[in-house]
Amino acid sequence: MTLMLKFKKRESMKNILNAGKLMICCISISTMIGCDNNSDNNDSDAEPGVSLGIASVSNLRDMGGYTTADGRVVKRKLVYRSNQLCQITPDDMTQIINLDLKTVFDLRQKTDIDADPDELPPGVNYVEIPVLAGMASSGLDPAYLLDYPEKANAKLGDGKLEAGFENIYHQIILLPTARNGYEKLFTALGDESQTPLLFHCISGKDRTGWAAAAFLSILGVPRDMVMENYLQSNIYLLPAVQDRIDAFVQAGGEESIALAIFSVKEEYLNAAFREVEVKYGNIETYFSEGLHIDADQQEHLRDLYLEY
Repeated sequence: MTLMLKFKKRESMKNILNAGKLMICCISISTMIGCDNNSDNNDSDAEPGVSLGIASVSNLRDMGGYTTADGRVVKRKLVYRSNQLCQITPDDMTQIINLDLKTVFDLRQKTDIDADPDELPPGVNYVEIPVLAGMASSGLDPAYLLDYPEKANAKLGDGKLEAGFENIYHQIILLPTARNGYEKLFTALGDESQTPLLFHCISGKDRTGWAAAAFLSILGVPRDMVMENYLQSNIYLLPAVQDRIDAFVQAGGEESIALAIFSVKEEYLNAAFREVEVKYGNIETYFSEGLHIDADQQEHLRDLYLEY
């Protein structure tokens, strides 16, 4: 199985990692020069999908700034995607407070929530929606197996883990708990009183990745831009775990296993879109039949989040 990812164009994973390190450095510098914690990290001329530069929550990003096929633009400062909101420094919490969040949706499993509960500003409405609660567990902890390369290679190598992740994306579309959870999320997104709103899982890449992709898609953002937003998680997540990936590979582990655990791949999101097309035909019918968000509600979402 190829280790190539598409971000703007196809490059080797090594180049993506190096580019990610450089971009994070540039973003960190840009947030420090001439700025303070009250600066506007997501103003109208910022590139869409870029991290807000909050170190404790590296994958926290504004969903706004993308242009739809009909020329409208997704409004900023209303919807955010993120990794889990825990172990946040006081300075970073100040920046999160400045987002003026009204609602946070946590897509993680209950065990993960209990182990690392969210740290939120006072007054934020917190909602748990464990979208994969109905998915049978394999009994394997891939991250744990990174400490045992031979065992990891045997149980997860030769593409088995990648196939497992693709199955997760199929289940994100098919599971009743997933449909109910995303219905709850998108119903809330139709309620202006609940915004600004943030949704997240652990790394903010898979369950959150689909929520973000579905949100942009129903608004009319072209698929290539949806995919770009999805793949940008690699820029903000992989550099932090590069040492662990290198150690695993040096000990004899298959690099593809570590990358499958810590990154996203175009094939994963495409698996979800394929499942949508097979079961529902298109994203609009997925919303109307799968999530019970009808055509009027879909148009209401566009009215709320799009502008010229």
